[in-house]
Amino acid sequence: MTSSNTETQLPAVAPTTSFRLPGLDGLRALAVTLVILFHLTPGALVGGYLGVDIFFVISGFLITGLLLREKSDTGRIRLGAFWKRRARRLLPALAVLVLVCSSAAFLIGGDVLVGLGRQVLGALTFSYNWVALGGGASYFDETTPELFRNLWSLAVEEQFYLVWPLLVLLLLLVRKRGLRLVLVLAAAVASAGAMALLSFTENATRVYYGTDTHSFGLAIGAALAIATTSWSVRALEWSRAAKFWLPLLGSIGVTALIALAVLLPADNPLVYRGGLATVAVLTAVAIMGAVVPGGFLARILDARPIRWVGERSYGLYLWHWPVFVLVVAALPGLQLNPMGEWMLGAIALVITIVAATLSYRFVETPIRRGGYRATLRGYGRSWNPRKPLALLTAALTLATLGLGYLGYSAVTADPATGQAQAQIEAGEKALSDEPDAPTGEPAALPGGDQIIAVGDSVMLAAAPELKKAFPGIEIDAVVSRQMAQGPDIVEKIVADGRMRPTLILGLGTNGPIDVKSVERVKAAIGPDVQLVLVNVQAPKGWTPINNKVFAKYAQEQRTVELANWYDAIKPRLDVLSSDQVHPGGPKGGRIYAGAIRDALQRLAELPPLLGSNDYGLSPRPS
Repeated sequence: MTSSNTETQLPAVAPTTSFRLPGLDGLRALAVTLVILFHLTPGALVGGYLGVDIFFVISGFLITGLLLREKSDTGRIRLGAFWKRRARRLLPALAVLVLVCSSAAFLIGGDVLVGLGRQVLGALTFSYNWVALGGGASYFDETTPELFRNLWSLAVEEQFYLVWPLLVLLLLLVRKRGLRLVLVLAAAVASAGAMALLSFTENATRVYYGTDTHSFGLAIGAALAIATTSWSVRALEWSRAAKFWLPLLGSIGVTALIALAVLLPADNPLVYRGGLATVAVLTAVAIMGAVVPGGFLARILDARPIRWVGERSYGLYLWHWPVFVLVVAALPGLQLNPMGEWMLGAIALVITIVAATLSYRFVETPIRRGGYRATLRGYGRSWNPRKPLALLTAALTLATLGLGYLGYSAVTADPATGQAQAQIEAGEKALSDEPDAPTGEPAALPGGDQIIAVGDSVMLAAAPELKKAFPGIEIDAVVSRQMAQGPDIVEKIVADGRMRPTLILGLGTNGPIDVKSVERVKAAIGPDVQLVLVNVQAPKGWTPINNKVFAKYAQEQRTVELANWYDAIKPRLDVLSSDQVHPGGPKGGRIYAGAIRDALQRLAELPPLLGSNDYGLSPRPS
């Protein structure tokens, strides 16, 4: 994600003329607000991640417009100058972010250092998305707090900035604008199609991070720029009808984007099978309405507070996620507070706004306008002591060296594995071992060979203790699994003939749940299989809602029982990992297994169902 005043202020090559496209800073403000709400208030805006795709379309539109305008004004495109402007715009703020946040990570220590070297490499080479995929990272996995995870989208955009100008040169060889438009739209369709097709065979992170599968927004923005090159920037040259209908259409697009951000969770398969492409098209519609000079949508989006956010959207996007990760790591006890999740988000938001404002004022704007040397000289002239430039240079050098040393120390201090991840790996190892055979006298509870368990990373972390408590149990648990996937998994277990008399379902940690998913699971296993629902312990907004759904369903069904992991672990949160989600060792695992044992005991003590005669009714006459 990038935000750039060089794009909002679109200068012609001739220095005497310049103009500004209205409304775009407002659309940037919308996009960055959605993303920040998604990350800092988990569960409050399930589709806030869509803001990234809004940014993609805006970037494709602006960059292509710049290139086409330069070709029209001068007859050529100066690639070196273009890439130099991109570097001035993006690199200084990014370098400051990496230095400051890596240094803070070293001072805090712990899980925030895991994989930091790989992350820094990906950030500084604009290859974060591919480096993350190569390292097996997941955008939807919260077991390890990946400090610079949000930089994957910046990498996609930078790869676009590197390659697209070269392709524009080839595209300009095609004389007919209509044919150019068709070629770019074909590229967008190919990218969206690849995302849809690969979503059936690849994990969500691969299709989400991939430049090949997630470039359709950039291409749709580029196509819009090609289609609108003849649009005037003077309000008087627009018809009254166009100045009304296009902003109205754009307003519908903005409203639809907000609705999708509220309604479309990331675990919905439709996201990758046309959902994100729809967002890109709606963004293009919104841009068409926003850039109409004098239109009512442009006036709304150019309101001073909205424009202020949009102008600083690059810094806000850069800082918000690393700051949130660092705040959570620095204040682990706050997660135990009922309002801790919101308090952590609020603290991170305040720090983010301050950091982004300082970055915009003292780093981004001066360097973008005057370059590195002129910026340094400007700061030197503002100092009163003798030889101010030398003093400033020395101070900046010392600060950079200090931060660089701390950042290097953070990279070398990488513990390789986070606390939660270590416990999960122990669970995976336990599952890969030979299954334990039931031992001892037959118990009143079902033996492990009568139980199959389906769960997420919490169950995986507790797997060693589950195997000890229920020898012979079959456990099917993976990281980042969500409740929406549960019915399909259970239906396949039934179809394969692997279902056992008791099913333990430990899903609900990674997102909001729908009771319909639980009902589908129950329908798949039938009335003869007992179901144990394990509720959720996680500092997430959806935790109390999910737990109410589980508790209510268990109360209503005779052969369904609740394993109250939430209440069982509440007095012993100290035995959880630092994320306050996963069992941090054997003690936490035993509490998890104990909650399940209690639920099985309650099921075992159910009285048998009575027939009509058992109620003292007379038999029917023959």
